[in-house]
Amino acid sequence: MKSALLCIDLQYLDAARGCGVFADSGYSAFGKEGQEYYFARLEKQVLPNVQKLQALFRDKGLEVIHIRVMSQTDDGRDRSYWHRKLDLHCPPGSRESEFIESVAPKSGDLVINKTASGPFGNSNIHSLLSRLGIAQLYCCGVFTDVAVESTIRAAADFGYCPMLIEDATASASDMVQAECVNRLGGRYCEVVRTAELLEDLEQHIRSVRKETGYW
Repeated sequence: MKSALLCIDLQYLDAARGCGVFADSGYSAFGKEGQEYYFARLEKQVLPNVQKLQALFRDKGLEVIHIRVMSQTDDGRDRSYWHRKLDLHCPPGSRESEFIESVAPKSGDLVINKTASGPFGNSNIHSLLSRLGIAQLYCCGVFTDVAVESTIRAAADFGYCPMLIEDATASASDMVQAECVNRLGGRYCEVVRTAELLEDLEQHIRSVRKETGYW
């Protein structure tokens, strides 16, 4: 199976202090304690792990795909019902639509824009993955229980083999994170951690090279 790394919603909308949904310090979905937990996990663990994963995937010629919330229109009339209801609006060129610099796309990476929680059903991701012959999706990003979960559930229903990289995702608390991982693992995806994934990919690629002479 061809593999791709999906980097989900690592943008100023929901992955930067004081920006996007966190512009209001009293953001009700997290609260002050939840925000401190979330950004500590994001900055100390998730973003460094995503950097390592992106570097390996690029080095080995595997696809790195960035998924973000961004409308096609300035007024956001193409947004999904729930994004309009929640007043989530990332027009083209907005700060909220920009990627976090440390994990931003590089030359050769692919970018998919979406207008709902997950990209299936409101973007060209399925046709793109089909054209590329990709069947295995390694998922990282935020929030674990929202966009990441939506992506994994839909991917499984579309016949892909999703993999949740647990320590490269983040949500509002350890409890929310654990509940989401338990809810998805073994039903919609396999759950892995960054270190074991990096080692497994290196070993697999060495094996392929030895057997086929490829790469």
